[in-house]
Amino acid sequence: GFSFSFFFFPSFRPFHVEPTNIVSVNDDMQRVTDEASAMNKRIHYYSRLTSPADRALIAPDHVLPAPDEIYVYSPLGTAFKVDSCTDGYGKNSSIVTIFMIWNTMMGTSILSIPWGIKQAGFTSGIILILLMGILTLYCCYRVVKSRKMIPLIDTSNWEFPDVCKYYFGSFGQWSSLLFSMVSLVGAMVVYWVLMSNFLFNTGRFIYNFVHDINVTDIVPGTNGSNKVICPSAAGGHPPQNRSVMFSSGNNTGFELFEEWWNKSQTVPFYLIAVLLPLLNLKSPSFFAKFNVLGTVSVVYLVFLVTVKAAHLGIHLEYNWFTENDFFVPEFRILFPQLTGVLTLAFFIHNCVITLLQNNRNQENNVRDLSIAYFLVGLTYLYVGVMIFASFPSPPLSKECIEQNFLDNFPSDDIMSFVARIFLLFQMMTVYPLLGYLARVQLLRQFFGNAYPSVFHVLILNIAIVGAGVAMARFYPNIGGIIRYSGATCGLAFVFVYPSLIYMISLHRAGQLTWPTLIIHIFIILLGLANLIAQFLL
Repeated sequence: GFSFSFFFFPSFRPFHVEPTNIVSVNDDMQRVTDEASAMNKRIHYYSRLTSPADRALIAPDHVLPAPDEIYVYSPLGTAFKVDSCTDGYGKNSSIVTIFMIWNTMMGTSILSIPWGIKQAGFTSGIILILLMGILTLYCCYRVVKSRKMIPLIDTSNWEFPDVCKYYFGSFGQWSSLLFSMVSLVGAMVVYWVLMSNFLFNTGRFIYNFVHDINVTDIVPGTNGSNKVICPSAAGGHPPQNRSVMFSSGNNTGFELFEEWWNKSQTVPFYLIAVLLPLLNLKSPSFFAKFNVLGTVSVVYLVFLVTVKAAHLGIHLEYNWFTENDFFVPEFRILFPQLTGVLTLAFFIHNCVITLLQNNRNQENNVRDLSIAYFLVGLTYLYVGVMIFASFPSPPLSKECIEQNFLDNFPSDDIMSFVARIFLLFQMMTVYPLLGYLARVQLLRQFFGNAYPSVFHVLILNIAIVGAGVAMARFYPNIGGIIRYSGATCGLAFVFVYPSLIYMISLHRAGQLTWPTLIIHIFIILLGLANLIAQFLL
């Protein structure tokens, strides 16, 4: 229950003893540490100096324990710090709110959208992006409304996992933690694979440029100034870095470089030296300052796609079910691979409540959320359709479109080189933030403290980094990793929990109708089918 003294005298500040400040002793008595008692005395000192009615000498904020830093993230988008709103709601205008949601959701998954469209077929791909956008938006709307349907409890500072805990008890709490960790670790693995890829291509570009080496990849590709290559046709899956060199320089130096600078065998290990120390920092607020890099890299990618499409022209041919050497049919049975990627691409359900809480006009929440989803869907459609349509077929087959579409441009392509540098820096700033969020969620749940000791934190970080290195070494397929982790965490946060919670709250209020029941059970089944299909195809 709540404490009556705080209820009747709002001028008293509640005093909070952190769990770490309580020393448990074997007998049932709990003793307070020196640190906590000192703080308690300090607060009592301030409150004694004046009558309760006078607000001038209430304990100032720097005396009270600082609230936790609040971060919002979308696994493949960005993560950034949110200023906690003291008076209930934030100060952001609708435009800022829409942009924040767009910026949080947009991210790495944009690199896999063209591949997803190729797997589903051009027409079905476009239809699926629109349908998944609408479905995930509706489920997100249900998440936003979920707190308001809980009667008689102040839910103003609840996030969606708290709502799950309210309805499903400790099962809701632990399962939302589990699926949240799946999305975070999945994203961190994708980041490691991509950072290895971008670091490899960037290093190769710089080496060749400095040594004035003209390298021709042993892969099929188009000729001319706007070269497009087909790495998967070289036989290696994933694309390896085999190349032929035409230069006057010494061959041995180049061969040595090729041996020590290998996309899957060496580069993923070099990243450990930079990123493992960064993961062990206590607070990642320094990295949160770089979240503008995410916006810059997405805007630059849209620019790159526009320029490449303008140079390459449109290459399309419509066949509904038949396949030929250069084109894929409009409908393919592999379409669930795209829905898996899209589940994570449109995923913001874990933190949407916090983002919207900072909106100045709360009555515009649903409108702003819808506009943000519309803009995200538009960005995905634009990039996916442009890359797919302008991919030069013939001479290359549309099947050549890579899981990361930047792999279709050679490492000496200047525009792609700039995109890779942007993305590499952006990911290196987001990666420690995601690691921090994983640490806070997991260690606080188990040890009641986000930083129990350097040892605990190091063990967790080594496990996460190890997963990334192993994937970059043995299974560097980002489309695959994105769709598996997307369909898994999407099952809980996008499809099952929002629908279940809505049905339970209506049932308790005696307002549940048959059509509502059937529609929401159908949404849950769609989420289940989406997950099962990832493992069948």
